[in-house]
Amino acid sequence: MSPRTRSQKAAAGLEATDPSPAVNGTLQESSKGSGPEAVGDDVQENVFLFAPNLIGYARVVLTMASLYYMPLHPRTCSILYSVSCLLDALDGYAARYYNQSTTFGAVLDMVTDRCTTACLLVFLSSAWPRWAIIFQSLIALDMASHYMHMYATLSMGGSSQSHKKVEASRSWVLYQYYHSRTVLFICCALNELFFIGLYLLSFSSPTLSPSLLQPVSTASPWSAGALEMARANKIDSFWPWVITGISAPVMALKQFINVVQLVKASKWLVEGDMASRKALRNGKKN
Repeated sequence: MSPRTRSQKAAAGLEATDPSPAVNGTLQESSKGSGPEAVGDDVQENVFLFAPNLIGYARVVLTMASLYYMPLHPRTCSILYSVSCLLDALDGYAARYYNQSTTFGAVLDMVTDRCTTACLLVFLSSAWPRWAIIFQSLIALDMASHYMHMYATLSMGGSSQSHKKVEASRSWVLYQYYHSRTVLFICCALNELFFIGLYLLSFSSPTLSPSLLQPVSTASPWSAGALEMARANKIDSFWPWVITGISAPVMALKQFINVVQLVKASKWLVEGDMASRKALRNGKKN
């Protein structure tokens, strides 16, 4: 057999034993799982464009629009603000329906909630300066309790654990609050409704702001006195009082839950500190 014939047979045997295709004259190694299943595993998802996150962006836009109308347009502001708050329930439903629950979405949702409420309370502080210390305290409590709770959950429970997953053994109150979507929705909705009622009362009720009955002469149309007079008697006070009265007990409950959340998160972080210090001491002894 000639050398040429032997080389041809060797090449034929190599092709028979190795089914890997040749590309540009170079043999390619066959990869396991190079079928449609492997292609599906490599699909790149854009978390920023997930449906619940798009709803979150819409909430931010609606909140900004409500802040624009807040000083002098109570009806428009209340509608925009209320729709933004109601979408808070829709984004959670979308996350479960489309299986698009993400850490970014959870943080975006919580930050939007905190900033929305804080902005409204800032306006209430300016509308009723005599009660400003109360509104400022509510802002501080809301921010501190949710930040501590989120940080404790991520640092102690793991980065994949949701801040809404609270065991009953750790806090029965928080378990009932986060475990039931109905309880969570009612508490959050009526809490916001209470502040909306106070906001509407700033346009109608001289009981809470007697200076609405006093004439104010000022050169600047953007002064606090001029804005207060511009808000005076814009709407009837009956329904704002009804809204505020009905939602007041739930608002008080929500603030109590914030206090419990702050205390429990602080204790959980301290438990972690004590465990770390104990492990460090044991390490030094060994």
